[in-house]
Amino acid sequence: MTTSTALLLADLTGVAVFAASGASAAVAKRLDLFGVVFVGFVAALGGGIFRDLAIDEAPPLAFGDWRYAATAAVTAAAVFWLHPQFARLRTTVLVLDAAGLALFTVTGTVKALDAQVPAVGACVIGMLTAIGGGLGRDLLTAEIPVVLRREIYAVAALVGSILVALLDALGHANAVWLTAAAVVVFLLRLVALRRRWSAPVATLRPPRTGTPGNRP
Repeated sequence: MTTSTALLLADLTGVAVFAASGASAAVAKRLDLFGVVFVGFVAALGGGIFRDLAIDEAPPLAFGDWRYAATAAVTAAAVFWLHPQFARLRTTVLVLDAAGLALFTVTGTVKALDAQVPAVGACVIGMLTAIGGGLGRDLLTAEIPVVLRREIYAVAALVGSILVALLDALGHANAVWLTAAAVVVFLLRLVALRRRWSAPVATLRPPRTGTPGNRP
């Protein structure tokens, strides 16, 4: 299997995973079939569309290759019809979401590097490729985006993007090492969920009462 074929399969797998995640969130919000498919489409392809626009690839793969849109739409529709069974697989969904995050992190960063984007920019694009669909999903379903809350999500994607950029700089950006980078993102996300790791959150102090001149 060539690297390009492996990246295509990884991309489509990530599309299916995020489409299922988006569709599941839409079903929970009681959206109709079109709404479920639309949210699934945005969740699956939003990050990739941003990536392609950022590296000046037109049209974005979501519109230029029918396999992407078809994979997202079919997966989302399947979740709509099978959501009673799907709802019982919450742990499985979290695992698949972590896998999608890892896959999109790697493919997004690799494509940015292949487009001659400098390493720092490629890392940002790789991270946003991975989390962009989730941002769209949460905004469409009126939720505070996961990446803006405590969970280690965007941080895991950023770590993976940096690993891919380092591998590329060292000349080791082959299928084996890229798979290893994806596994690091996957495991980091799962361990963070298991141990409930979180980024720091500002502590809100209650406002002071009275005026300075009235202090005892």
